[in-house]
Amino acid sequence: MSSAPETPEPLDPEVVELAGKVFDLARHGDADALAAYVDAGVPVELTNDRGDTLLMLAAYHGHTAAVQALLARGADADRANDRGQTPLAGAVFKGADDVVRALLAGGADPEAGTPSALDTARMFAKTELLALFESR
Repeated sequence: MSSAPETPEPLDPEVVELAGKVFDLARHGDADALAAYVDAGVPVELTNDRGDTLLMLAAYHGHTAAVQALLARGADADRANDRGQTPLAGAVFKGADDVVRALLAGGADPEAGTPSALDTARMFAKTELLALFESR
């Protein structure tokens, strides 16, 4: 006899609301509030429905202080979203050079992801970043 697949538990609306708030903090770069939520127990690797982590959102939106706060709390600098994109490639794409440097300082690999940050820098002829990546 086979059993029917389990139906997932419905998500608590308060948890969904909190997650939305924390994702907004990452998008808007509120480093202090974001750090406080992570310090209070919000997972640093929390992901949205596209696999974007808090770090990905902060990096993509160009928020260096938020990126540094998340990295200091153990965020994976190379964690790719559901499309294979990394925070570093997102920062290169958006032209957020200070975020690129913060991610590199946090251990990000320019060759991780699809396309990688290195490929993205080549695609957009970002020669300064290419030189930075190649010097590592």
